[in-house]
Amino acid sequence: MALPNIEDFIFLKLLLSVEGIGPGKVLSLLSKFKTPKEIFSTDFQSLTQVDFISHVLANRILKSTDKLPSIEQAVNIELEKVNKLSAGILTYWDNDYPELLRKIYLPPLILYTMGNFTDTDKFSIAVVGTRLPTNYGKSQAEKFSSELAKQNIVIVSGLARGIDSIAHKSTLKTGGRTIAVVGSGLDIIYPYENKKLFAEIIENGVVISEYEPGTKPDAQNFPKRNRIISGLALGTIIIETGINGGAMQTAAYALDQNREVFAIPGNLGIKQSEGTNILIQKGEAKLVREPEDVLIELELKLKPVIGKTIPKPDYELNLFEEKIVDVLNSDQLHIDDIATRTSLSTADCLVHLLSLEFKGVVKQLPGKLFMRI
Repeated sequence: MALPNIEDFIFLKLLLSVEGIGPGKVLSLLSKFKTPKEIFSTDFQSLTQVDFISHVLANRILKSTDKLPSIEQAVNIELEKVNKLSAGILTYWDNDYPELLRKIYLPPLILYTMGNFTDTDKFSIAVVGTRLPTNYGKSQAEKFSSELAKQNIVIVSGLARGIDSIAHKSTLKTGGRTIAVVGSGLDIIYPYENKKLFAEIIENGVVISEYEPGTKPDAQNFPKRNRIISGLALGTIIIETGINGGAMQTAAYALDQNREVFAIPGNLGIKQSEGTNILIQKGEAKLVREPEDVLIELELKLKPVIGKTIPKPDYELNLFEEKIVDVLNSDQLHIDDIATRTSLSTADCLVHLLSLEFKGVVKQLPGKLFMRI
């Protein structure tokens, strides 16, 4: 069913305003009736014959027509705001509605969009994580997002601080396409420091929300929006997250949606790695070390957009270089700490670290600090 006109949209909004009616019951009703308007002009008995529509709900639906004038007024105001934003509205029944998202349990029936969806968006991978990443997490988010984007894969994230922002920025930097799912109206950019990033995503992807313009970024909106992030993607990569982090919710949604979940392991004792390590331990996420691991797992689904997989490194590490890489598997370390942990002299460490820099495995930071790329 298409919703090509304002009248259908008004009656859809009226239906959603009825207490006890959500996406699931709307889909049940519209499997029997051709348009939202027809639902309100039918009789009580016909409504109760629809799955999940009780006598109480049928009465509420028929009585809700009293609210029609106020709903119509609210929709007109909403459409004015959408026009001022140069935004668009998609419903579940529109041809441009994302194919992957339509398949999830309780998909959003209305999406507000800035930017445009394309055919390549069905080859998307979500990259999410903590708002307070370690340097290791930042590096991994940048590496995975940029390398996957180079393979024509669309990167989905939530425009939040930390890992999400890095995922979007890294994708755009490589000329890739990215989708941001926000937890507020499209006229309220949150966090505000992402205003420039918001505009850049619109030019090279799409920003979407299930919340109408004017909706504030309230805390309860974000867990709900996480189901859309995972729902838009073939798989979700968790970079770093605490046990109770929002990325854990996204992982749970992905599993419920029968989508792949990947996690990057981190050091024990690091709060930002607790969530990813638990996902791996429970077998709920596949451990990945390189972007290629993701491509191999999703090779058949991604084959239409990737001409080839990301090549494996064409270098080999010697015994001492492997020792150093093993201790640099998390955050930045000072040269003295590296020497202590590897039982090598500082001079030997510096020689092998220089070699690792040339190979693109390690990066040196100010103050004789080093981190794995």
